[in-house]
Amino acid sequence: MNQSPYSVLVVEDERWVRVVLREVLRETGLPFRIVQECTHGLEALDWLQSHTADIVLADVKMPVMDGVSFIERLAGLKESPSVVFISGYDDFQAARKALRCGVIDYLMKPVAAEELSLALGKWMKDREKKREISQASSSAGAEEGHSEIMEQVLRLIHERPGHVSLAGLAAQVHMNASYLSQYFKQHTGRNFTDYVAGLRLEEAKMLIARTSLRISEIAERLGYSDIAYFSSTFKKTTGKSPLDFRRQEQVQRN
Repeated sequence: MNQSPYSVLVVEDERWVRVVLREVLRETGLPFRIVQECTHGLEALDWLQSHTADIVLADVKMPVMDGVSFIERLAGLKESPSVVFISGYDDFQAARKALRCGVIDYLMKPVAAEELSLALGKWMKDREKKREISQASSSAGAEEGHSEIMEQVLRLIHERPGHVSLAGLAAQVHMNASYLSQYFKQHTGRNFTDYVAGLRLEEAKMLIARTSLRISEIAERLGYSDIAYFSSTFKKTTGKSPLDFRRQEQVQRN
């Protein structure tokens, strides 16, 4: 799949230079496309008020508003493009000031395709690196947020293991139930139903062994409306009925 071209704004007062830049840009073979040409910085700023460009190729010395003044004004825009300065003057002071203003390169006229290719290639690599860092930061932030949600979910489950549901928890943490189910398994290694059932079983074993509550009361406390189903589930998991389990625990304590 071909990469979508990056948009280029050319700011240059001499027409023949603009023509040459079009050809040189084409010779680089890089995915860049000139979307607008302006003759000075003020005209370019006006255009950028209602349009955007990824990168600007701007002359340093121009009438009305020169390149340095132009780039200083760019900082006030909501979306400020990157800038490559081009100049017919070997002006060290201008180059140093331009670099301090944040231009990505300073090229001498006549601009060679190889030099422009190096400047734009570096810009593409830097842009990709920033994109990867941004994605990593977003992922880390999302993961951190999900971890906090999972802590809340687990706390709610442990507080009342017999009276929680996936739909109810999803509503409490403002998350889609299906997504919460998937993330829960990813985080705990167990699906939601098995995890809650395990907690209910451990709670049942503790209540049966350490309290004098009737089995029906324990079943009700843990959210089982059918005592027969509770007893069957308990025996299937532990190998003993609730009453047999209680007797065994009493014998061991004595």
